[in-house]
Amino acid sequence: MDFNLARDFCSRLPGAVVETKWGSDLVFSVGKKMFAVSWLRDDVLRNFSFKVEDQRFLEFTDRQHIIPAPYMARAKWIQVVDATAMSDAEAEELLQHSYQLIFSKLTKKLQREIAHE
Repeated sequence: MDFNLARDFCSRLPGAVVETKWGSDLVFSVGKKMFAVSWLRDDVLRNFSFKVEDQRFLEFTDRQHIIPAPYMARAKWIQVVDATAMSDAEAEELLQHSYQLIFSKLTKKLQREIAHE
């Protein structure tokens, strides 16, 4: 998983907003709700966190270089701490799914507005 490709992918999703928060985190949101976070240090992305389906959380956290995301594990977020933990294709699929999980919880009105941007 190339963290820079993941950042670019998340930035291109419909209605996605990227902000720096908490000093050094890149936060990717849709409708003001986070769907991914990456830690930026010395201008290098060091990890990537995002939401997964509840029933797949343990599957991912059992893999090497993937841990429960600090502060967000209770909401079934994982953190990829090493780029070798997954392929770019798998990362894009999971990031797209994280986006969809969050997008589906937005109001129907906001979903329509984002879809027509």
